[in-house]
Amino acid sequence: MIEYAKTILPKVSFSEELFRKELVKCIGWMNPQELEELKKWCYVKFYHAYPEIIDKVFRYKAA
Repeated sequence: MIEYAKTILPKVSFSEELFRKELVKCIGWMNPQELEELKKWCYVKFYHAYPEIIDKVFRYKAA
């Protein structure tokens, strides 16, 4: 599933709302190991564009 997330998230990154929705969906499919990899990848790839979304979504998932 991590490869799917790495394929779809760049394609929807033009839209804040689509990006958030797809990120939430992808996170729901991940096991803990994949989730950590996705989190690191998102921070490197998209944090400059969507810092609030990434922080909020991963914080919520961790709780």
